[in-house]
Amino acid sequence: MNNHKRVKPFDAAKQFVDKHFPDCKGALLAGSVVRGEATDTSDLDIVIFDDKILTPFRQSMIDFDWAVEVFVHNLTSYKHFFHADFKRARPSLPRMVSEGVIIKDLGVIQKIKKEANIILSEGPEIWSSETIQFKRYFITDVLEDFIGSTNRAEELMIANTLTNLIQEFVLRSNGCWIGSSKWIIRELNNFNEEFASQFIDAFETFYKQNDKSKVIELVDEILVPYGGRLFEGFKLDA
Repeated sequence: MNNHKRVKPFDAAKQFVDKHFPDCKGALLAGSVVRGEATDTSDLDIVIFDDKILTPFRQSMIDFDWAVEVFVHNLTSYKHFFHADFKRARPSLPRMVSEGVIIKDLGVIQKIKKEANIILSEGPEIWSSETIQFKRYFITDVLEDFIGSTNRAEELMIANTLTNLIQEFVLRSNGCWIGSSKWIIRELNNFNEEFASQFIDAFETFYKQNDKSKVIELVDEILVPYGGRLFEGFKLDA
């Protein structure tokens, strides 16, 4: 695809909807192109609402010189995905709907946007004290593996596990949404930019210098308010 000559994002999205979903009730353009964060490899994220669709689906296509990810729902199926995203604390579809620019609306979009905005503003479920203890134990377990390991290849994999456990613990214990991949950093920045910088610095120091100290300090710091590392006395019923 020639990125310099292709159709502008919104125009391409509108042409895509007119071509592939001409009878839909509503359509939104979401993702990096509407947040002003697009790169040369960005695609178009398009959400479709069509009351004739029996089963929701996601499809990847190339059209109008753009890679397109289209998320197709009827006027009730999106509710299941909203709920599933809420339960896993990763609001992918609610966020796409909330931030999405309207391509087409036959009177359905504003209601769905309102539902998405309510979910986003209320945040995920609050962790129970039992869940915090459970997560604290497993962070401790992985940290001890990290500290004791002398195998560089294994250390890299353990560090990767720690990044996910740390971001989940910090964000969920503070009532915030979590992320995956690039959204880990985005959600950490949404929560606290200073902590996000500390998080990045700790793992960069390990990856570049093979120095574990900042990662260890970071983990201990986030566990202190909850009693520190946890091993002795922890019990998990079968």
